[in-house]
Amino acid sequence: MDHSTKDEHHRDVASGGFRAALFGLADGLVTNASLILGFAGASPGHAVVRLAGIGGLVAGAFSMATGEYISVQSQKELYEYEIEVERKALEADPEEELHELTAIFVKRGVEQDVAERLAADLMRNPDLALRTHTREELGIDPDSLAKPWVAAYSSFAFFSVGALIPLLPWLFSSHGNPLVISLILTGLASAVVGGSVGWFTHRGVVFSALRSLLITTVAAGVTYGVGHFVGA
Repeated sequence: MDHSTKDEHHRDVASGGFRAALFGLADGLVTNASLILGFAGASPGHAVVRLAGIGGLVAGAFSMATGEYISVQSQKELYEYEIEVERKALEADPEEELHELTAIFVKRGVEQDVAERLAADLMRNPDLALRTHTREELGIDPDSLAKPWVAAYSSFAFFSVGALIPLLPWLFSSHGNPLVISLILTGLASAVVGGSVGWFTHRGVVFSALRSLLITTVAAGVTYGVGHFVGA
């Protein structure tokens, strides 16, 4: 048995933490790099650019965390409501639910007699019957509902990390123009994030890295141009 393949099937991507972490890191990097370059394009002075970057990091991190929590919590509450509806249906009319489950198995290609026995066996266990009905009818796994606080913490932390990268040269220098260093750090980080996504999803490391770099370059270039012309 290929143990690496086996391990891949056990990665937890349903809790909401991975998606929130990835989105937060990429969003923090692109958002704050664009904000910093937009201000830098107007040449307002080192202190102003640094303040804008810090403000973008703090405001963006809290905004991301709040948005993720509200979104995931709302989705979780909706799923819980649908699961409760299914639970009441099982208690109120188990015979009808038995026929529904049998029909689902038959539709999936199971022989009628086998489907009837399988559905009857599942219905003897209320918890197993509920999980099976919600998965088959609603596409919801009661054991794998997303965790709102995990999504919120992940978004906050990873957005902050992403937003900090283009801000670093502005924090550790008090004069000059660290724009080039900021651009290099942003480009490298963008390529690493994109490449990591490509490795994790098996969509191609180089392709994903170049795609991420292109998106970041376009966003940063547009905001730099806007800042330059507006500032002028």
